[in-house]
Amino acid sequence: MIGYGIAALTVAGITLAGYVWLHLNATTMALVFLLGVLAISTLYGLRQAVFMSVIAALAFNYYFLPPIGSLAISDPQNWVALFAFLVTAVAASELAARARREGREAVERRRELERLYGFSQLLLSSDNAAELLNFIPRFMVESFNVRSAAIALSTRADVYRSGPMIDGLEAHDLQLVALRGEPHFDGAGQIAFMPLRIGMRVVGGMGVSGSRLSRQTLEAIGSLVAIAVERASAFDKLSRAEASRESEQLRSVLLDSVTHEFRTPLTAIKASVTSLLSSPNQSSEATCEFLTVINEECDRLNRLVGEAAEMAQLDANKVEFRFAIAPVRPTIDAALEDLKQLLVQHPVDIRIPDDLPPIRMDAPRIKEVLVHLLENAAKYSPAGAPIRITAEARDTITNKARMVTISIADRGPGIDDFEQSLVFEKFYRGRNQRVQVHGTGMGLAICKAIVEAHGGRLGLTSQLAHGSVFYFTLPMG
Repeated sequence: MIGYGIAALTVAGITLAGYVWLHLNATTMALVFLLGVLAISTLYGLRQAVFMSVIAALAFNYYFLPPIGSLAISDPQNWVALFAFLVTAVAASELAARARREGREAVERRRELERLYGFSQLLLSSDNAAELLNFIPRFMVESFNVRSAAIALSTRADVYRSGPMIDGLEAHDLQLVALRGEPHFDGAGQIAFMPLRIGMRVVGGMGVSGSRLSRQTLEAIGSLVAIAVERASAFDKLSRAEASRESEQLRSVLLDSVTHEFRTPLTAIKASVTSLLSSPNQSSEATCEFLTVINEECDRLNRLVGEAAEMAQLDANKVEFRFAIAPVRPTIDAALEDLKQLLVQHPVDIRIPDDLPPIRMDAPRIKEVLVHLLENAAKYSPAGAPIRITAEARDTITNKARMVTISIADRGPGIDDFEQSLVFEKFYRGRNQRVQVHGTGMGLAICKAIVEAHGGRLGLTSQLAHGSVFYFTLPMG
């Protein structure tokens, strides 16, 4: 009603200005009335503009066509002028209203395109199919201002909703639209059901309530959802395939490594036993030498089996740690004592300050870490090369606790940048050292798991041909 009132007031204002104040002629007033009709059509629409055209024609006739002050028309030409004015005003109103309507529709389409683009970006936020299915209905509510949304896939029994309320989006209707592949609209309840379609294939159904979205927009949303779900499902399948491939590769590497490492001591044991059996009258010195080889290789086999079992327990979080506050120097001395024979050809330089604070650790486990690192330093360093052990308290704050850093430096061949990120992986061994030095590639992985269980970090710095420094941090007590 406001539009009709403003149209009437506009006619009254134009008539008052043209007839009383400005004394304009009929031609000028017709043009002014037309401008007013166009303005009302642009602002309010066709109905208000037609209403204004009629009352403007009456005012034009009464005040500006002779006889003035009467609705009668004496000159037939004035009939033509009045009719032309009325037709022109109505036609102009229709054109202006159509332009206004199409402009509004264009703005709405642009907004829908922007929403569709934003929605498509949200659909790319996850590659996990289950997670995406839970997010999509909420994305639809947030992006398109609908009251609620739900989707169901043909391959899943669950219905994924934007909220706890069903709101007319029944599971049966979602399954039915997916089965038929045809949309269904309930104008009274503002509910729409659309199939999720990729090309000619329907993968599910989608429902929205409280929406006035166009069918084209709903079809676009359905296509985007179907593509996103298929993409996430394909990514899941690819991830599982990649995981299976890596698992198979890891199994192959493990088998190769374990087979090689077990075969070496078994070969030595077999050769020693064969020699003893074939020559029972050997000297006591030779017999003792063979028995010593058997004993050492049995210890090596026992250690290999122990490392594999320990790695499995660490991976399964089945290792129990007994933490205590203790100084680190006795643990270092114990590790050096265990490796006394291996370190005969390597002078060990220990640089630990007397005022180094105690640390929170499981001493036997940290000793195991030190044994692995010292053994590697001795294995990969040339005879006579020194090994340096240092420990210092760092000001770096990690998890709101000061840390003690223990470092072991060697003079080995060094590790290139590419391999520095790989040496802590299970069963990985350096490309240039796999044949020269025996090992399973489990030692550093075990060390890393133990140090991280203490709340620390294991790392290294290395330079080719100049040696490596392995270090790990432990929290102070």
